[in-house]
Order: sequence, then C-alpha cells, then structure tokens
Amino acid sequence: MIHRWSAAVVMLAAIGAPSGTNAFVSRCPSSPISIAAGPPPPSSPLRRTTALCMGPPIDPSAPITERAGEGSRKYRRTVYTHKDWVKHRSSDRFVRNIQTLFNSGIYKQISSEVFITTGVAVFVWAWNLLVGGYQDFSGVMHDPIIRESWAMMIGLPLTPFTIVSNALGLLLVFRTNSSYGRWDEARKFWGLNINHTRDLNRMATAWYGNQSEWDGTEFMEPSTVALAPIDPAERQYLLGQVSLFTWAFVRSMKRHLSPPEEDEADFCEEIRARLSPSQAEAIIAAGHRPNRALYDLSVAIEKLPMHFVRKNAINTNLSIFEDTLGGCERLLSSPVPLFYSRHTARFLSTWLLLLPFAMYDPFKGSWNHIAEIPAIALASVFLFGIEELATQLEEPFTILPMQGFCDKIGMWCDEIVSWAGQGQDQGDSADVVRQNLDAMAPMR
Repeated sequence: MIHRWSAAVVMLAAIGAPSGTNAFVSRCPSSPISIAAGPPPPSSPLRRTTALCMGPPIDPSAPITERAGEGSRKYRRTVYTHKDWVKHRSSDRFVRNIQTLFNSGIYKQISSEVFITTGVAVFVWAWNLLVGGYQDFSGVMHDPIIRESWAMMIGLPLTPFTIVSNALGLLLVFRTNSSYGRWDEARKFWGLNINHTRDLNRMATAWYGNQSEWDGTEFMEPSTVALAPIDPAERQYLLGQVSLFTWAFVRSMKRHLSPPEEDEADFCEEIRARLSPSQAEAIIAAGHRPNRALYDLSVAIEKLPMHFVRKNAINTNLSIFEDTLGGCERLLSSPVPLFYSRHTARFLSTWLLLLPFAMYDPFKGSWNHIAEIPAIALASVFLFGIEELATQLEEPFTILPMQGFCDKIGMWCDEIVSWAGQGQDQGDSADVVRQNLDAMAPMR
C-alpha cells in the first residue's frame, strides 16, 4: 500500500508540474537587475527606470504583505541576462531550490490550506491512537485510552483515491497549461509592441523628407527626389514627437493594464515630465488613455514630410498596436471560466482533506503511524502549490516587467530618431555604393 501511494503522488506531481516553475524560485533577492538597456542619451529627458529582482524581499522587517500574496507579485517581474542563464543552468540549482523552499512566496500563500489538511491528519492520527491503543518509546503496546462502545477507529480505503488521482492530475495539468498560455500570450503581445515600435521609428527616421510628385513608382529608383531642403531642427522635432508618442502609447497601455493604486501616481508624473502640459493633460483626462496616445501618434506621423504610401506603411504598425491592446484587454477582463477553476479547486481540496483518513493504515510500518502527518503535509504543499501556480499565472500583467518594456522602448526609439540624416548621400561613400550597385547589376 505504501508503494502504491508513493507511486501515485510521484506520478501526479510529475504530470501536474508546470514547465515554468523555476521563474518563481528566489534567485538573489538582494541583487536587483536593471532592465534598462543602458543609460539614456545625454540629450534625452530623464526617464525613471525600474530595478527588479526575483523572489519576495528577505528583509525580516518587511511587511508580510510584501513577502507573500499580492504585494509580492512585483518581485516576480523577471528579466534574464546571460549571467542569469548561466546560473539557471548551473549544477547546484537543485541545492539552491531546496535551500529556498521556506522562502517561497507560493508556499507561504498556501500555508492556510496546508495547515488545515495537516490538522486533519493530526486529528485522525491522535483519535486512532486514543481508541486503538498506542506504542511507547520502548516498543510496549498500551490499551486504548478511550474505551467507550461508541468509540471506534476512523479510516477510509485508499482505492478510491488511487482511482480518481488520474482525473485530478489531468484537471491540474489543464488548469496550469491554460494559465501559462495566458501568460505566454500576454508576453508575446508585449513582444509585438517592442518589435513594431522600433520598426515604426526606423521607417519614420529613414524615410523622412523622401517625397516626390510621382505616383509611387519612384520607389523602384535608387533614390527619391526631395521636394524641399530638409531643416535639421524641424526634422529632429517632428521625429522626436513620433518617438515621444510611441513611448506615451506603451506607457499608457501599461497603466491601463495595471492596478490604479500601484501605477496611477507614477504614470501621471512620467507623462507630465516628458510631454507638454496640454499633451499630458489630454492623455491623463482621456477615458481610454492608450487610444488617446495612439491618436496623438497618428497625428505626429501625419505631419512627417514623406510620400503617402510610406505613411501608410508606417501606419500598419498602429493597427498592430490596436490588436495587441485589444488582446491584452481580453486577457485582463476574461479569466479562465470560473466553473472550471472552482471545480478543480473543490476537487483538490476534497481529495486532500479526506486523504488522511485513507493514509493511516498504509503507514503502520512507522512508529504509531506517525509518518502519515509529514506525508500529508508534503502532498498538500506540492499539490496545492500546483493549483496556486495556475492562479498566480492566470492574470499575467502584474508579474510582467511592463515598466521595463516601456523604459526600453522609449530609449530605443530616442536612439533610432537620433540617427536622422546619417548614411544618406554622404559624398564619396555614396558614389562608391552606386558604383558597386552598377557593377552588381548584371548578376541580379
């Protein structure tokens, strides 16, 4: 019986364990990671960057709300570097994971559930000793303390638990996979934001001033005729507006997906620090701030002097931004169907609460069946932990480093627009390029 129980627990834990659980293991709480790509250019306004670290704070004076639960979610906004991946793959990772077992915010979050199931196991163990007799430390058996006719040992057969364990394992797998899928989808949406913000600013910077009176076929020529000389100061201002409103959109999107008590004050401070007063107040006062920022970005693109075909190509990125924004809003407003989540939680809770009644006899080989208690506690920690992982992953935005994404996007866009005018018709180098193209023409 002991062997059957051990096999069942191992199988269930192996099936239900999510692939991303390492993201929740404390890495080095005392060593914050800067997720900014680097210091901002000297000419750009100071932008707040976010230093994040994995795992809850280890300072014992930190409030309990910061060490577990909702307050600890901001410490799970993980960003890895090459150095972190080396440590992640190191051979001592298993020792580190065991050493940080009691620092896990996930296990602290399920302490009430584990305490209750362990309490049931203690009750079953103590009651059966009182009515069935017990063995002292010298191995001598003693008669029951409670000898009333109505008092009898309590227990359940283990077979029903073994039969339904496969169904419970499947429920936990589907629950965890669906929650991880939501996290993965949210991360991909932000990945699209990162890619297309860079694409938008690259095209705007490279195509600035490239316009003509032709109908679009000029793009087949080596270069495009400019109607008027380019004013460098005006170019820097207009491209700076594109970069600025690109950042304003993703920053507004981050605020749109974050709890107001966490981000409202910082959002207003950052927007007012970087935008003009009228622009900042227009975004802050808008009912849907990301849409307002996206509108301002569209206006900034429309002011660029370039052919309308190229403006249309740039504006396709804005349609992608609308898609990523809508996808994130869908994830935020639509959880995994509640009846599925609740059924899984009820199934798991009932299974673990009744399990101590079936585990008394299988541990008769231990002294007074005492091994039942730690076995139930350990099973509760790992199985409730799987369900808790799914619950924590289900809403992905408060564990994604969205502030870091916004900081990166802003700095990269500022850098891209600072390249305006570089590499275009630079004297002898441009002539060399044209000669090389002419020489290669027969081979193409």
